[in-house]
Amino acid sequence: MGKYIVKRVGSALFTIFIAATITFFIMNLVPGDPFMSEKAPSAEVKKALELKYGLDKPLIIQYKNYMINLLKGDFGVSYKLQKNRQIVDIIKESFPTSARLGAFAVLFAVTLGIPLGCIAALKRNKWVDNVIRVLSTLGISIPGFVIATTTMIIFTVNLKWLPTSGLKGPASYILPVFTLGFYPMCYVARLMRSSMLESLSQDYIRTAKAKGMSSFIITFKHALRNSLIPVITYLGPLIASVLTGGFVVEQVFNIPGLGRYFVKALNGRDYMVIMGTTIFLATLIILMNLVCDLLYKIVDPRIKLGEE
Repeated sequence: MGKYIVKRVGSALFTIFIAATITFFIMNLVPGDPFMSEKAPSAEVKKALELKYGLDKPLIIQYKNYMINLLKGDFGVSYKLQKNRQIVDIIKESFPTSARLGAFAVLFAVTLGIPLGCIAALKRNKWVDNVIRVLSTLGISIPGFVIATTTMIIFTVNLKWLPTSGLKGPASYILPVFTLGFYPMCYVARLMRSSMLESLSQDYIRTAKAKGMSSFIITFKHALRNSLIPVITYLGPLIASVLTGGFVVEQVFNIPGLGRYFVKALNGRDYMVIMGTTIFLATLIILMNLVCDLLYKIVDPRIKLGEE
């Protein structure tokens, strides 16, 4: 187990390095520069800005300097969004808001998705199963901005029940959390249904039934536990992406989270902010996948890790 963890951590660090390298060079291939605006600066001003931020050096030197600073935890400074402010400070300020919203969305998705998937599998081809399958298909097919707009029209414009801007109280979380968590909830339900159906058809389930075990023990002790593996696999990237904020959700509901800053950076060509947030998200996804790999052994002891 120890060797496997060391191996996976090393692999994760190497993957982060590759992600940072690819992000850096892709951003430098984008046409234009971060100082472009409606009123373009003069050649002298542009040259001074490039000198200030080290953009006058050859690309390979810029890459070397960026990676050295990255190892020190320095993501650089914002060129336009919040001029000369450290990107680490921007992430520290905006990420807690996104993480709080994302945590509620993940809790909503898992709390409803797993039971719905189980119910659909246990009631296969009955009306309950059909309703859950239709709901899951709709949830996966409908874009987030459509759900956000529809819920705003119904619950804010027409019924006037819920606010739609910021996170100023418990009620203001309802629409953003529902919008952000609806897709993963439906996806988890579909995963859980198919995985549960596969588990229920296994020989050990038939053996348990032949031994006279109760349906409750068979379902929740044996079938459910083995059915969670695909869900755990999906939860790794889901948690990372949701915790960093839904770009659409934060824009529509005017939430000052990391996703909203990322969209602003894209619109303003603030390359350092784009690179910093992209690398931060990639690191979260890689770390969450690492955690999920280790959770497999806890959920199902039969799973063999690297050296076993």
